[in-house]
Amino acid sequence: MIQLLEHFTYKKLIRFTIPTVAMMIFTSVYGVVDGLFVSNVAGSESFAGVNLIMPALMMLGSVGFMIGTGGSALVSKTIGEGNKKLTNRYFSMLIYFLVIASIVLAAIGILFIRQISELLGAEGEMVNICSVYGRTLLFALPFFMLQNCFQSFLVVAEKPAMGLGVSLAVGLTNMVLDFLFIYVFGLGVFGAALATGISQFIGAMIPIFYFARKNKSPLKLVKTKLELKPILKTCTNGSSEMVTNISMSLVNMLYNLQLVKYAGYDGVVAYGIIMYVGFIFVGTYLGYSVGVAPIIGYHYGAGNTDELKSLFKKSLILLSATAVILTACAEIFSSALAGIFVGYNKELHDMTTNAICLFALSYIISGINIFASAFFTALNNGLVSAIISFLRTLVFQVAFIFILPLLLDLNGIWLAVVGAEICSLIVSISFFVANRKKYKYV
Repeated sequence: MIQLLEHFTYKKLIRFTIPTVAMMIFTSVYGVVDGLFVSNVAGSESFAGVNLIMPALMMLGSVGFMIGTGGSALVSKTIGEGNKKLTNRYFSMLIYFLVIASIVLAAIGILFIRQISELLGAEGEMVNICSVYGRTLLFALPFFMLQNCFQSFLVVAEKPAMGLGVSLAVGLTNMVLDFLFIYVFGLGVFGAALATGISQFIGAMIPIFYFARKNKSPLKLVKTKLELKPILKTCTNGSSEMVTNISMSLVNMLYNLQLVKYAGYDGVVAYGIIMYVGFIFVGTYLGYSVGVAPIIGYHYGAGNTDELKSLFKKSLILLSATAVILTACAEIFSSALAGIFVGYNKELHDMTTNAICLFALSYIISGINIFASAFFTALNNGLVSAIISFLRTLVFQVAFIFILPLLLDLNGIWLAVVGAEICSLIVSISFFVANRKKYKYV
């Protein structure tokens, strides 16, 4: 078993992060399967409805990402400082706080689901589709948030392989239930949401049972009270990831509104496919960043500047090489990827293929930007991380979503993310340079 305190060569770094990368990719794959069943069995209208309401659900679930990433940075630093008792106290109170917050947010979402659907552009029968799917998943929101949170903490616990195992169990459950509920029983979007909710329950409960018992990891759930200071510190540290997820959700809403204007609900379907496909490619960057963050946090807390320099350099090299490969794959297989979802409709297939080709140009850049945000979170600098995420996922994308279509029509919408990533890369490099002496990673 590789421990956080070790020196990480390229081989060891890849071995440690690959389970988290695989976990993120597999999580994306079972999300893709969900979309495949809805699109090919329930139809393109149901698929459009799912993609209209999904950003709102992800926005509510972003609190889980915030506590997971911000909390893992705080807990990793505490481990590096050698305070085991404080480590478990922080870890436990963050999980308990998340349970309370998730129940409150789920109740609010269930109460206003129809109004939210209409606000996102749904009309007529589309409102019912969005409401059924959204309400069902909101009942499982606490489990979804815990699952996301535990993905980060399992890495801190030096159990990335267990995180992968949990994701495999969740994914296989979801895919089997998708087949039963959608294809066999014909439950449509309700079946898709029910399958996802049950799988999220499994993804939350396995880690809870593990950490609640005596285990060999550095983390264990213990009795503790909620303390405001570490919770606020966690929220500050993880705010960048929360900002990222909320911004992505808001941007997705704007994409959908623009696409309804320029291409109707077919545009929403095409964008939904891009998102499903993109989850796999971007999931690689996210998985690496989540996997490497506890290592960075540990060595920062322990004052190991030489190891910090090594991790920074190796990460940039690995991500750059991966970016070239992933972008090439997306361009080469764009038609095949579109065909899996909408092969039954040539016009929609051609639109989606073109959209994937243009959108995929962003993959050559996005890996460095995602790592930059995670890197500063791991250094417990939530402000810089949040600024990078806020500009990348909201400010720049919103600007390009409205500007480029005026110049390039529908293609401008697909290229908006490329413009945003280029601007974000400039910001990321600027912060890397500005903070190099403070943290001594160069």
